Amino acid sequence: MKKRFLCVLLLLSCFAFAAFAKGNETDEEQAVENVQSSDSAKYLAAAIAVGLACLAGGIAVGKIGTAAMGAMSENPELSGKALPFVGLAEGICLWGMLVAVLILL
Repeated sequence: MKKRFLCVLLLLSCFAFAAFAKGNETDEEQAVENVQSSDSAKYLAAAIAVGLACLAGGIAVGKIGTAAMGAMSENPELSGKALPFVGLAEGICLWGMLVAVLILL
């Protein structure tokens, strides 16, 4: 439970970091600097979002896959019911990618 909360908190902090990077442009030179720093901050936030989501997805697939294989070794009829849960755990990575795309747009 704590790991999920930490992952959600880190993804939200990536959103906040990307939003904070957008500064008010007052001068042309300052505007160029703000755009460059804003772009680099957005790329960093997107990379963190994808990286943490994939890390969390890998941990989830590892734990769920181990449990599913153990259950299928005892009862082979559970294969159709256990394997979709592994696919649900892989969806965490897709959410991270979606967050990254939203940050970059």
